[in-house]
Formats: sequence, C-alpha cells, structure tokens
Amino acid sequence: MAERFTTGYKRLFEVRILHHYWLDEGAVVYDNLPEAVRTKKLLSYSLNGIVSIKPLPSTSGLLNGLKAFARQTTHGLLVAVPKNTLVPDDALFEFTIEIAGTEFFRYSSLTLQESKIIECYSPGEDTIYRFKENVPVFTNLTGIPRGSGAGKQLFLSKEIPAPNASDKVEYLVISGGALLQLTGNQPGAGTIELSPSAASMPVYYNQQDSPLIVAPPGLTGAPARGITLTSDIPDNVFGIIRIATIKPGDQDYSCTNGGLAKENYPVFQIRIKNRSVIWKYLNKNTGVPVSESTTPLPLTFSGNAGIKQKPSAGLIKADYEGGDPTGRIERIFTEIFE
Repeated sequence: MAERFTTGYKRLFEVRILHHYWLDEGAVVYDNLPEAVRTKKLLSYSLNGIVSIKPLPSTSGLLNGLKAFARQTTHGLLVAVPKNTLVPDDALFEFTIEIAGTEFFRYSSLTLQESKIIECYSPGEDTIYRFKENVPVFTNLTGIPRGSGAGKQLFLSKEIPAPNASDKVEYLVISGGALLQLTGNQPGAGTIELSPSAASMPVYYNQQDSPLIVAPPGLTGAPARGITLTSDIPDNVFGIIRIATIKPGDQDYSCTNGGLAKENYPVFQIRIKNRSVIWKYLNKNTGVPVSESTTPLPLTFSGNAGIKQKPSAGLIKADYEGGDPTGRIERIFTEIFE
C-alpha cells in the first residue's frame, strides 16, 4: 500500500476587509451593536462579488517557495504555511485589491477622489513612469491599533490625521479628540461628527493610506500621493495589501516568533466607511424637489428606520460652489423619487 503524507498548516496571518455599508445598522456603527447582532451580521457578510484579492507575482513565488498558500475568504484573506516552516524575517507578502462591481463606488466613502493614471517621461533615463493617484497601501508596518489586551484590534490603516487646509470632501479628521468627516472641500467645508471619541472608533481607511510618491530625480508631473504602476499591478487596482513578516519592535503586528508562525496569529483589519450624503426627495412624476434631510445620513444595507423611502441604486451627485462643476464641492447628495 502506498504511503500517505499529510502536511499540517498554520495560519501566518489573516486580513479582514469589513465594509460598514453592509455591517452598520443605520446610524449605529457595527462595533456598537450588541454582540449577538454583530455575530449574526458577520456570519452573513461576504466579499464575494464585491472585491477580488490577488497575490503579486513576487508573492506567488514566495508562497510556492515556502509551500504555503493564500486564499481569499468571505471576509478577506488568509495566508498559511506548513507547520515548522521557517519564514524569512524579511519576507514581504503583497496583494492587489480590485473592485468587482461599480456599486461599491456609490456607497463607499472616499471614492470621489481622483484615481487617474498619470504617465511621466524621464528624458535622462528614456523611460516612461506610470503612476496611479490616491491608491491606498494597507500595511502592518504603519497600521494603528485600537484597544488593548484581548480586545486589541490591529488595523492596517494609518492614524486619521488632524484637519488640513487642503482637505477634500469625505476626508476623515480628528479634532479635539473627536472623529469628524468633511461634507465638502476646503476652504469652508462643513463637517459631521462621527464620534466624540476617535479612540473608541475603528481606524477607517482614510486619505493618509495613499503614500506620498517620491519621484525619481528630475521627473516632473507625478501625483502627490498614490503608487507607481508596474507590469505586475493592473491598471484597475483599488488598493495594495502589504504584510511584512516582522514589524520591528511590535510583536502584535508581526507574523512570526523565532521565524515560525505564531499560535496567536495576527488578524489584521481594513475598515471601509460607508458614505454619508444629503437625502434629497423629489416628486417621481415631475422631478420637483420636495424635501431633504437637514444633515448627511449614512447609506447602509439595513437600518435607517422610518416611513420615508430609502435611497436605492443611483449616482451620487454634488453641489458645487457657484454652480461651477470645476469648482469646490459644497456637499454631496442622493436623489430619492417618491
């Protein structure tokens, strides 16, 4: 009889991409729901048909060399290695995030940012560099946690910044300890308070997650933030997941201990905030405006109890200063015909 060999695997790390459009209950953030409700929502939550996560070729080669595997799950991504396999301290696992459906851009915050591909020619090198602006890079090297002990959560986003004079609509900021979101472009942008305590909220995907681009010397025209596109990265990339085996000085954000996968492997999180907009009601027969919400309201799959009709699929629109579509965004809204 032929011999059978069984290889035991251990998880090296997991990444969960949690979108608050699907998990929040109206204005109640998922994290503030009762535990039983959170568990039920997470059981039915799936990224299938929403995002696609793929390893870069360099990561595929690394996984093959380690006899490891990476799998997209209903909640994100997991990477596992054979038990007792030594993982190099300098190993880097990189994956692209691609969006599978256009609806994502209707209900997801921060998707109004420009994401153009910009090509810049370097005469000295006779080379064309390609950049894509405002692409986030989610990494354990710069991620920020919330909480402590058993309740510590390992987010892959950078800390949400203080307000800036050049901030744009939907940017997240921390001011006086509170978490705010801009409802228009600076200068003169309004804000909504998401929580009086930013420290008690998730570290949402925010404008700081798109890294500053350091262009080669002498190259002009590169965008301020984003990534350099290579042949390994598709043009439709939404974001990059970049997990280093070791984060120096931080065992919680590291994936190995003594070169081996940890028993308590890290579970990283990417939180994507749902969009908040003015709800503008119009007569379905005449198109004449009837009423509108006094403040931006969240778009969520469930919740928002009330007797009025809720937003359905449709474009998000903007009011511009002076009616000039090239000018400053004053607010964004959704139209509801009833």
